Parts: sequence; C-alpha cells; structure tokens
Amino acid sequence: MRLVSVNQLQAGMKLAKKIYNDDGMILLADGVELTDTLIKRLARIDIGYIYIEDSLTDDVIITGMLEDETRNQALKVIRSEFQQMSGASGITKGFYHLDKKFSRLMDSILDDISSQEDPMIMLLDMHTTDSYLYVHSLNVCLYTLVLGIAYGYSKEELRVIGLGALLHDIGKTQIPVKIVQKPGMLSDEEFHHMQAHTEIGYRILKEEPNIPLLAAHCAFQHHERIDGSGYPRGLKGPQIHEYAKWLGVADSYDAMTSNRIYKRAMLPHQAVEALYVGSGTLYEQKQLELFRDRVAIYPLGLTVKLSTGESGVVVRIDPTIPHRPVVRVLNGVEGEAVVPFEYDLRTALSIVIADVADQNEPAAKQS
Repeated sequence: MRLVSVNQLQAGMKLAKKIYNDDGMILLADGVELTDTLIKRLARIDIGYIYIEDSLTDDVIITGMLEDETRNQALKVIRSEFQQMSGASGITKGFYHLDKKFSRLMDSILDDISSQEDPMIMLLDMHTTDSYLYVHSLNVCLYTLVLGIAYGYSKEELRVIGLGALLHDIGKTQIPVKIVQKPGMLSDEEFHHMQAHTEIGYRILKEEPNIPLLAAHCAFQHHERIDGSGYPRGLKGPQIHEYAKWLGVADSYDAMTSNRIYKRAMLPHQAVEALYVGSGTLYEQKQLELFRDRVAIYPLGLTVKLSTGESGVVVRIDPTIPHRPVVRVLNGVEGEAVVPFEYDLRTALSIVIADVADQNEPAAKQS
C-alpha cells in the first residue's frame, strides 16, 4: 500500500486502510474503489492523506499501534465521557466516575503497546476533523506511552503518565464549542478562554478520587515551556514536571501531524523539524532526541525522493534507525518507471532521503 495526499487521488484507486468517523466507526472500508464523488467527499471532510492499494507495494502492511477493538473502545469511551461533560459544570459538580472507565481503558492500552517488541510512533489511522479532540487525546496518550517505555518508566509510572495524557485536554469540554472549533485565528479574548482549559482540566481531575494528582498536573502543565514562554503560569525548566514535558512534545507533534479545520497536516519529518526549532528553549533536547529515535519520520508507504535523483516508496523501517528505511525505487532520475529494486539506507550510507514527493502533484495511475 502507499500513502498519498487526497490531492493525488484518482477514480479507480482502492482504499487500503479504513477511514473512521468521530464515533470510531468505519466511514469507508478498506477495498472500496474510489469514485470522483467519494474523492470530493474526502476533501470536504478534511481528510489529508489516505492509504491506497498498489500492486508494486502490495507487500507493505501497515498495522496500528493498538488492536482495532481497543482503539474503537477507547474512542467510544473518550467521546462519550467528554460529550457528557460538555456544557456541564464539571468544576463544581465533580463527576467521580472517570477513574473507573479510564483506568480500565488505560490497562487495555498498556497491554496492547507493551505486547509490541519495539513500539514506535507511527502515522495513525485517518479520521475526520470533527473527531479531533477525541482522536488527539488518544494519540497523545499512545505517543507518550511509547516515549515512557523507551525512557524506562515502570508500569505504574506509565499508568499515571498515560492517564494524564489521555485526559490532558479534558478542560476543553468546558470551553465554548465555537472557540474550540473556530476555523480561523482566535481573537485575544478567545485565546485567553482557550488557555483556561489547562487550569480547568486540573481542577476537574484533582477532584476525581482515584485519578492520580500527577495526572491532573499533566493537564495543568502540558502547555508550559522550559524557557517560561508557556501557560498558564509561565513555569521554567525544573519547575515543570517531567511528565508534562513529555506530554508537551507529544501534544505538539500530534497537533502538527493532524488535519485541523484551519490547517493542513504536516508529514512526520516536517513536524520533527519544527519541534527541533524549539530544542533547548521550548522542549528539553534529550527528550526530543529520544522522540526522534522513536518516531517513524518517513512512514511506511510514503513516496520519497533520494539523493541519487531516483524516487520510491518506504517499504520497511528498522526501529533502531527509523530515519534510514528501506526504499523501493520505482522511478529513475528522469521520472521514468523502472523495474523495482531496493536501497537499504542502513547500509547504503552514501544515499539519503532528499525530499518527500510533492503531495500536491497529481499521482500517476497505479498498477
């Protein structure tokens, strides 16, 4: 399968991975043949990239970070609980049930991720922008757990940071929807309201009897930055809890790589570059280095251009050297089709990925 921009889709191509709606239900199933009508529909609901079937890369199998059942259940729980809280006075009333549902969910998520030999941060399943808050909450949890496992946290520490990540944006349930989903730039007053979600989230979570206080602090501090430029309190370096620093990286990365109402998604390598601009000022350098080593910056199925002038598709990734994947060359230096062959960039050290294929150019018909 291949990862392509919606701008590159052509009628007759077949979907290789499911697309989900905001209920975690399947919007389009894998194997569906795309029509002009379906392609326009995908563009309207702001799907940025999808996987398509391709005979030249049919051996490229892309699996999720979670089992389908776990992922669907997670999205249902997040959506149900967050919607129940929307518009309610969660700060004063208290809910006193989040711990049971989210603690059980965290156990399932941890079991799935821990069962993987060498978990990596992968480009995840495609969803509509309407489901952003729910999917973002789950993605940040997954990314943070992968980083926590690589860092060496214990299972109990992972449960705490995982709950903090899963619930880090719960305060947004108390922010007016017209602000949370505004398609344009927020006014100063609206931005002030949006910033309040960190303190609101903290006040909600600290009232939950069995939600660890550190998880509440994750919600409170995930927008703090080590140079003091973050919010709500402008904390610096050691004043910010280590868990919240990890969340800050994961939260920023997912925001960059997700399609939003007001912006198109970045590809992983672009988002990692953007994060590194803040190395030592916004984010801890050592945390960014571990993040870089755990993220598949060139996702499976992505079309890349090599320093040789040839182009091809990423077909395998070594978790220990994710930035040096195996690339199956499909086009020569003049763009002509060639008999496919592979470069293993782990050993072909003179070759590097020079660029990612222009995602705005129409794609060639697939075999």
